Amino acid sequence: MAKALLGYVGGTDPRIATEVQRLRRRVTDLEAQVLRLQAENDHLAEAAVDHSRLVLDDTQVPQPALT
Repeated sequence: MAKALLGYVGGTDPRIATEVQRLRRRVTDLEAQVLRLQAENDHLAEAAVDHSRLVLDDTQVPQPALT
């Protein structure tokens, strides 16, 4: 059964083990990047909401009378 799980009788190939390590590091890096981008996106979305509250609607501001 163990031989079937390894895929062949020769044991693990060091090249495959190195590639698996590289891929795991890459996945970890990408997960960290996703978390950073999500946090940045949340911050920008919050800033956009705050900005929309600050913008005056020109139709609500009374215009000076022309004389």
